[in-house]
Amino acid sequence: MTLRIGVDVGGTFTDLFLHDSESSRFWLAKTPSTPGNQAEGVIRGIQEICAKAGLEPQQLDAVLHGTTVATNALLEDKGSRVGLLTSHGWRNILHLADSWTPGPLFGFFNYAPPEPVVPFERVRALEERITADGEVILELDEADVQQKVRELVDEGIEALTISLMHAYAHPAHEEQVAKIAGKVLADLGVDIPVSLSSDVSPEFREYERAVTTVLNSYLGPVMQRYLSTLDTALRDVPVSASLQVVRSDGGLMSVGGAQEHPIQTALSGPSGGVNGAAYVAQRAGFDKIITFDMGGTSSDVAVCVGGVPEVTRETKVAAFPVRAPAINVETIGAGGGSIANVSEVTGGLRVGPESAGAQPGPACYGRGGTLPTVTDANLVLGHLPTTLLGGDMTLDADAAMKAHEPLAAEMGVDVHSAAQAVIDIVNGNMLGALRAVTVQRGLNPREFSLLSFGGAGGLQANALAAELGCFPVIIPPEAGVLSAVGFVVADVQNEFAQAYLSPVESIDVQALRATLAELGGRADAWLEEEGVPAADRSVRYVFDMRYRRQGYEITVEIDADTAATLELDDLTRRFHEEHVRLYGFELPASVEVVTVRSRGIGRTEKVDLEPGTEVAPDASAARVGSQPSWVDGALQDVPIYDRALLQPGMCVEGKAVITQYDSTVLVLPGHRARVDTFFNLLLEESR
Repeated sequence: MTLRIGVDVGGTFTDLFLHDSESSRFWLAKTPSTPGNQAEGVIRGIQEICAKAGLEPQQLDAVLHGTTVATNALLEDKGSRVGLLTSHGWRNILHLADSWTPGPLFGFFNYAPPEPVVPFERVRALEERITADGEVILELDEADVQQKVRELVDEGIEALTISLMHAYAHPAHEEQVAKIAGKVLADLGVDIPVSLSSDVSPEFREYERAVTTVLNSYLGPVMQRYLSTLDTALRDVPVSASLQVVRSDGGLMSVGGAQEHPIQTALSGPSGGVNGAAYVAQRAGFDKIITFDMGGTSSDVAVCVGGVPEVTRETKVAAFPVRAPAINVETIGAGGGSIANVSEVTGGLRVGPESAGAQPGPACYGRGGTLPTVTDANLVLGHLPTTLLGGDMTLDADAAMKAHEPLAAEMGVDVHSAAQAVIDIVNGNMLGALRAVTVQRGLNPREFSLLSFGGAGGLQANALAAELGCFPVIIPPEAGVLSAVGFVVADVQNEFAQAYLSPVESIDVQALRATLAELGGRADAWLEEEGVPAADRSVRYVFDMRYRRQGYEITVEIDADTAATLELDDLTRRFHEEHVRLYGFELPASVEVVTVRSRGIGRTEKVDLEPGTEVAPDASAARVGSQPSWVDGALQDVPIYDRALLQPGMCVEGKAVITQYDSTVLVLPGHRARVDTFFNLLLEESR
């Protein structure tokens, strides 16, 4: 028996999924998050789900954890005090950034760029310089390095970043500086982490490389404290299972790896959800999906084709560009806890991005919240039952109504119409995000299915799919905790990169194969350090390529067998094919290889849930009551169904509410919910 537990810490709830591989049984749990110390909510959730399963915490074999600690530290400006060593003439690199503004003249005047996490007074330019060709035009001055490290220590730094010009290709000076700095720090009795850009992000583009490495330093001490606290708390429970942390690209890494490279965990929560969605869609036979994850604070959307989430090598975290692999997720500040208000300037209704969060939460939670939220609006409209979490949580309908009364008065409408307007506005916000990952990328949403999850996703998914035409809507049995499911099905994973920057026609194919072999060796060695058995290890290779003088790259991926016998004509052909797939055309131009990567993958045991047997469509046996709901401008009684009683083949006609432990599903008039053999709800237009 192998017991693996996924733990996803969100802004409002901490979600848990426990799977027993021997019996194929699973258990779910949701517990309020504890923003002050996330470890408290994690421990409480583990104890609760183990009690449900009749297990002792020490029986667990693996704890797989996605955390928002890194993201929160950036958003709340609560990272460590960082010092930066850079090259001669580049002391302003973080302030010059990439000279981007969000628009033409108006955008230029109104844009307030984010303040660098390292102020100018904690940046030092060293007497050294290497060209892109590797020529040393200014020798490294050891005494200069020693002096500037001491100056930064006197400034009270808690972490040190070294990011020198062209270190992505020629890291010798960075490595020398690290050795000198290490000796100075040891002599001073100072123990702080040191991050090298050639280690954290060995890729060209100086600003992106520098800021990624700085953010890694900024988050390092924060992540070290949190994971050490959590690890100690787990041992006290006691939980002896190994703790692994989810990366932004959906893979897993050890606690040590996360402490050393915390920037790779910044988007771990959203990546887990997309991983889980891809797994569910593959089992159900859906090849192209749009994932929609609506939680209490935000909503995340992404695209998966062929069961594989789209991975990007550059994303934004708290307005900063980060060069680290991450699942390509679009996030907006619209969730169940998003607060509705009327703008004093325009008089228009707004929903979000301000959220009630876990404390005090929506007004209906009864924890002191008084402002109207999306969750309150759904309760007012009769879309939610008055009890959640299997009866463990009672919602206060009167408090939700009372919270909407001032909003309704400002809008000059009744309370139910105000609540419906809140839902219409939040749906419009989320449609914008869904179009951003489909229409704006040249994809037709009607060719996709919408896979909805998150505690609040099932309430909005039907309306969104009706607007976009992306049916069926797939709602898995574990919809409210699917990110935690994604952690359990995730593989151990990491990438190793080397800048190449060469036209294909100038590449020596033998030298390229040797580079691939070296990168593959590094990936395999890392997997061994992570404790992955040799039989479960594999390596794939990724090329960042572009047409010459193009300002962006696309990726071409190959397996290890292809890499061993790779020919340049084949590589070029694959690039043209990918360019045509993405943009519909190819150019008669020279092709460049910009970066070469190896991706080490350690296979883990997957969740294998038994399919059910189809029964007759009549779902009356699952009906457990009714409640008033707002339909076409009036309150009408609509049926309530218990999802635990729904069997494969059963159909529920809308309008209806389907309740389950971790989420609620709303079926709109003119639509129906059908249960497939894997117990997914498939929302379709009624025939």
